[in-house]
Amino acid sequence: MRILAIFFAIVIVALQWPLWVGKGSWLRVWQLDTQLTEHRAANLKLKERNDALEAEVRDLKTGTDAIEERARNELGMIRQEEVFFQVLDRAPLAASTPTIAASTIAEVKKPTAN
Repeated sequence: MRILAIFFAIVIVALQWPLWVGKGSWLRVWQLDTQLTEHRAANLKLKERNDALEAEVRDLKTGTDAIEERARNELGMIRQEEVFFQVLDRAPLAASTPTIAASTIAEVKKPTAN
């Protein structure tokens, strides 16, 4: 009777071995499911990018607004009888002065060797 129980235990382990460790195991299914989720997320990002590019191409083919915007931004072109003003942001002088003053003070207070 004991031999029969050991035999059945071995048979059960042999039948479940592929389920836990084999080619179609639970671990492999979980890994593939994780990869599938990652690939779906990547595909969604790529689809959004492709949709944006498709809309831009459609706008370039049909409308003149996108062409005019590109000409202005990338090529610096302006319309005839149009005046172009370029406004530059300047860094405030008060922000850069303390750093210069601090470095100057640090240099003045250095001890000298006699």
